[in-house]
Amino acid sequence: MDIRLLYGREGLTLRLPDDWEIEVVRKRPMPVLPDPASTLERALANPIGAPALADQARGRRTACILISDVTRPAPNGLMLPALVRTLLDAGIEAQGVTVLVATGLHRPNLGEELSRVVGSAEVLRTVRVVNHEAGRDEDHVPVGRTRRGTPVLLDRRFVQADLKVATGLVEPHFMAGYSGGRKVVVPGVAHAETITRLHNAAFLEDERAAPGILVGNPLHEELLEAAVLAGPITAVNVVLDEERRPCFVSYGDLAAGHAAAVDFVRPFAEIPIDRPFTTVVSTAAGSPLDATYYQTIKGMVAALGALRPGGGLFVASACSDGLGSAAYVQAQERLLDLGPDGFLASLVGKERAEVDEWETEMQLRAMRAGRVHLFTTGLSERERALTGVRVVDLLEEAVRAWVESAGDYRVAVIPEGPYVTPVPAGTI
Repeated sequence: MDIRLLYGREGLTLRLPDDWEIEVVRKRPMPVLPDPASTLERALANPIGAPALADQARGRRTACILISDVTRPAPNGLMLPALVRTLLDAGIEAQGVTVLVATGLHRPNLGEELSRVVGSAEVLRTVRVVNHEAGRDEDHVPVGRTRRGTPVLLDRRFVQADLKVATGLVEPHFMAGYSGGRKVVVPGVAHAETITRLHNAAFLEDERAAPGILVGNPLHEELLEAAVLAGPITAVNVVLDEERRPCFVSYGDLAAGHAAAVDFVRPFAEIPIDRPFTTVVSTAAGSPLDATYYQTIKGMVAALGALRPGGGLFVASACSDGLGSAAYVQAQERLLDLGPDGFLASLVGKERAEVDEWETEMQLRAMRAGRVHLFTTGLSERERALTGVRVVDLLEEAVRAWVESAGDYRVAVIPEGPYVTPVPAGTI
């Protein structure tokens, strides 16, 4: 049986024996929008829980539009031209419109990469496009504290704009339940102080900080509460299928519009599993997400709903840009020095997480659940050692050896990795 996996830009074919019991876990067929641009125009004119964008823009002098950074395959080239055109037609001058790349603690997107992220040469020529930088104190202003006491500092270019619009891609998220909506604001344009407090073990060790879960998810609740402290925000949210084609567009109030997108995608992305598998093969969803090992952890955690305790989890990820940030490399070095139990013990009780150590913390979930194997063509020998998991050079041979050893020929394959959530039967 041949199964096409999302891997890098080109994809990867996984060939498994025809006499094995293979279950391909992927989104149910989704209705692709025949004319996404027209659908977006209608959404902007008929929003959920908010006035039409053109009505909001009239009489305003400034507007700030948030977009996802290079790590997300968000269709910014679809969303931005319509948003900018609507704002200009409503009377806001071009110099009053800022597109802010919501990088969180990721690096800035510059040059050709920025052009690729924005997806529209016209937008780049017409309005100001800048990156959020979480470490620049002067770029942020305090907007309050959450009920849990998190101090919320956000990018002043967003907070002080007369009109605030977020854009996002909605798919399962390994700790926040679903991406998009409030997450583009926080952590997207939050200060490092806020981000590190939101990623401590008090949030991430909660069992409900998991893919597909919003109700009772403390991280989701904190992100939403923090975001709305900035004042009224509207958002465009898009859902894509496995081939990255738009299937749904919503616009409206930050929370209500996001909820509508989640309601749409949930029955397609959450797939029931009758019984767990001793062998699971997944991915990090291909480019751009699988460019680093840091982002690959999402594919590990998302697949756990299909894995039998102690089973073998194989994740294919190109990691063409290496491990990730220097801070993340340091976290991985600490993992190897302290071991999984020691690393987790070092996190408990900390008010603020160290930058990017949360991804190492989430990797522990996969390591506790089973034996993790990584197939990649993008890491050096030193980087491979720092993954903390077994790196295999030949994916098919490694899977075959594991299956033969286990004597269990049922295998789950998740081609789209973290954008699909396997759910044990009876829990949906």
